[in-house]
Amino acid sequence: MISFLAAAVYQHLFTALKTRIMKSFTIKTNDANQRLDKFIRKGLPNLPQSLMYKYIRLKRIKVNGKRAEISTMLKVGDIVDMYINDEFFEKPETRYDFTGASKNIDIIYEDENIVLLNKKAGLLCHPDDKEYVDTLITRLKRYLYDKGEFKPDDENSFTPSLVNRIDRNTGGIVIAAKNAESLRIMNAQMKSRNLRKFYLCVVHGILEHNSGLLEGYLTKDEKKNLVKVTKNKTDGSKEIRTKYKVLDRDAKNDLTLVEVELLTGRTHQIRAHFSSIGHPLLGDGKYGTNKLNKEFGYKKQFLYSYKLIFNFDDDAGILEYLNGRCFEVKDIWFEKEFKNQTL
Repeated sequence: MISFLAAAVYQHLFTALKTRIMKSFTIKTNDANQRLDKFIRKGLPNLPQSLMYKYIRLKRIKVNGKRAEISTMLKVGDIVDMYINDEFFEKPETRYDFTGASKNIDIIYEDENIVLLNKKAGLLCHPDDKEYVDTLITRLKRYLYDKGEFKPDDENSFTPSLVNRIDRNTGGIVIAAKNAESLRIMNAQMKSRNLRKFYLCVVHGILEHNSGLLEGYLTKDEKKNLVKVTKNKTDGSKEIRTKYKVLDRDAKNDLTLVEVELLTGRTHQIRAHFSSIGHPLLGDGKYGTNKLNKEFGYKKQFLYSYKLIFNFDDDAGILEYLNGRCFEVKDIWFEKEFKNQTL
């Protein structure tokens, strides 16, 4: 009877041990400088958040063999031990969706930390409910994967990421980070407005002044994905400042070629701001006039994010070498036609 009970207990313990395994993760450069809970959520997406908190509290998840907190910041070389059910370590069969993306990618500049991409109008930056496979980010991942620079199986939590995004129907420069440190720095510089972004656009009508600063307030309607510009502040509105310079005028077609620098970066800012002063963008069906657009036969808006200047005011760490550098797309699809009056 005793031997039978002993065998039963042994079997129970064996089963429990078999379902709980301990795995150790060594924190690499791309995993460092983030909270423990964020690292776990990325590395173990199948682990419910409530269980993660419980396991940290019960010391079934430790850092360097010691009890950790949710907010523990991970450093390079730290060891994260996880003694949890093996089902949460299971990964789906290795098949990367991004390998189905197009190989067509236009690179303006690339080094070991960042890539500057020339996104074409019509291409999404990130997947949405209609297009999942072929987007700018999946093309980038495929490009780096094919080069051998991005090895998903070797990464615990990081994937190449876009720093900024541009609307589907707008073309231009998009910054991508190859590693976590570059992404962190670029996000901080973007937040501090240390990246100067310039756009080219064609607007209806002849702008009177050669340069100017448009100021106002923008309110967004999330449901309709529309914004409204007003001169005075209203509930929920945000200040917008749009600096412009006239590059050329086409009196025959009543059009103006304009360079714009965004001093604030709001949704649809350029399109809505110029429309609010009576000069909507050519080809803009949302904020423009379809009757005027049909006269030219264009269905896409004449807007391109064509120039980027890195203007770091504070320490940019491993990206300091970019400070002061300017990158520009030379061949804008509508600029040459405008100057030759062949629109």
